[in-house]
Amino acid sequence: MSQTLKQAINGWDGKSSDDIDAIYSGFAHELSLIDDLLLCLNDETLQSGATWLFKRHLEGKGVGSNKNFGSSKINANQIVCLYKQLPQLKHWSARLHLLQTINVLPIDLAVKEIVEHFLRRCLTDDNKFVRAWAYNGFHLLQQQYPEYKPEVDEFFALAMRDEAASVKARIRNILKRKI
Repeated sequence: MSQTLKQAINGWDGKSSDDIDAIYSGFAHELSLIDDLLLCLNDETLQSGATWLFKRHLEGKGVGSNKNFGSSKINANQIVCLYKQLPQLKHWSARLHLLQTINVLPIDLAVKEIVEHFLRRCLTDDNKFVRAWAYNGFHLLQQQYPEYKPEVDEFFALAMRDEAASVKARIRNILKRKI
């Protein structure tokens, strides 16, 4: 009997990248992969594994209908569904994984406020990596929605004064790309 994606994620120890990679390899070409991962986000115990798998999939170019990646590509409706789940993410690693994917997931007007609130929450996260990637998320948000530029510039200026060195390094990388 083969196990389901949910069972596989539930059996993951939350640490082994080899094990989660093996889970991904076993399910990457399933037609229902994206929908199954979206369902897993409803279960707090599965969020870290599911978001890691989303990140892994998107790094493999599983975005849009014109990319040739197995059978499962994330479409615009699924991206909106993913963004609508952001407020439910409980574990810092789940938030980090999705923050690291925003660069390949366009932010639809319908979910812009959800993404904005999520990013604001992440700017005050205890985890410095989440904070660093939240600044990156705001940069990407303001690229799509220029009305955020003055506020993002202010965020960056404050962060360069007050944030941890690793967060400042992320911001410097963002600023280099803007030039």
